[in-house]
Amino acid sequence: MSQLVAKAQALANKLVVAARPQLEEFWKYAKVELSPPLPADFQKLKKTAESAKKVSKKDMMKKSGLSQITVSEAWLNVLVTVEVITWFYMGEVIGRRHLVGYKV
Repeated sequence: MSQLVAKAQALANKLVVAARPQLEEFWKYAKVELSPPLPADFQKLKKTAESAKKVSKKDMMKKSGLSQITVSEAWLNVLVTVEVITWFYMGEVIGRRHLVGYKV
């Protein structure tokens, strides 16, 4: 019985030695990545959100609605939409392996 315990302890020691580098690297990154945000992080987030809001308002003022789209841009949008829908249905046909409906 003591031989079994000695072998188990030796195996456990080998596992600890083998796993130590990976665990040290894991803990190094876990301390940084899994830490809760600091109050300074919230201030930075607030400033970033406000600047993004200002930029989006400026963009909305530049180009608003369908009245600013040219006929060629509208036609291009229609063609892209038709292409996306076509590829969707082609994927459905390929996925079903049958042209009409599902095999029952």
